[in-house]
Parts: sequence; structure tokens; C-alpha cells
Amino acid sequence: MSGGDHKVVFEAVIGEIVDLSLAHYGDRLVSLVLFGSIGRGSHGPESDIDLLVIADPLPRGRLLRVSEFTAAVEDGLTSLERARNQGVHTRVSPIFKTRSEAAAGSPLFLDMTEDARMLLDRDGFFEKRLDLLRARLKELGSRRIWKGGSWYWILKPDLQPGEVFDL
Repeated sequence: MSGGDHKVVFEAVIGEIVDLSLAHYGDRLVSLVLFGSIGRGSHGPESDIDLLVIADPLPRGRLLRVSEFTAAVEDGLTSLERARNQGVHTRVSPIFKTRSEAAAGSPLFLDMTEDARMLLDRDGFFEKRLDLLRARLKELGSRRIWKGGSWYWILKPDLQPGEVFDL
């Protein structure tokens, strides 16, 4: 399957994820954000669908959040079987945050400052969060350094021994 063909297949699965998420979470759904290789646009037919789900409220604890998402969204994805038949072997890999958890930040958000793709973002909630992080990274002189297909972050190039800073 050519690069463009698998991307079309992914878009069908992603569209169905959005529809099922909206149907299940309703007004609780704040943001749906693609990240990772799909957010960068560098995914292949074996790539995971890395997804940040921001909803309020959410059950307490990861297992309950995963169970809710699996039952309401993943189990309803009819496009996954079609994708497999077309040579795309993906799986959904969700991360869950409430508004307050997302507002508190996460190291996971670093790459999202450059690679996130908003599927849904009510009132620009998560984009505003990323804008604040981008501004702070710029203030610190942070940059992402690529080495082949991998990267690392230099968060504060002029960091002094023992210095502490906040993102």
C-alpha cells in the first residue's frame, strides 16, 4: 500500500473515533488530539493512533477510563477491520485527562507543541494550553533536536548546575 493510500485509511478510522467519542462523551468531551507519528504526518501502516482525550468528568483511575473508552469507542470501530483488510494494522492508544489534569501540564505535551493535530477542541481549551507551553519554551530557548528518526529536547540551553526551572 502506498503512503497516500494508508493515510486515507487512517482518516476513516480517525473520523469514526471522533464520531463515537462525541456520541459517548457528549458535552463532557473537551478536546481530542492526535499526536505521535500521525500528528507529525509521518505514520506508516503499522502506526498506533496516539490520542489525547480530555473530558470532564472522567472516572477516577486509568483502568476505569480505559474501560469506558474501550466499551464506548474502540468496540464500536467498524473501520478497524476494513483497515486491516487494506493492510493497515493499527490500534488506538489513548491517554485521558480531565481539564484540571491537562491544565497542570505533562511532559507528554512537549512534543505536542510541534506535532499535535486537533480533532476537536472546545473553546480552544487545549490549543491555549499548548500556546502557553510554546511561549515558555521560546522564553527558555528550548529546542527539539532530531537524530535520525528520534529526537530529544534541550529545554534550557544555558542551564547552570543546581538551577531549577519550571515549564
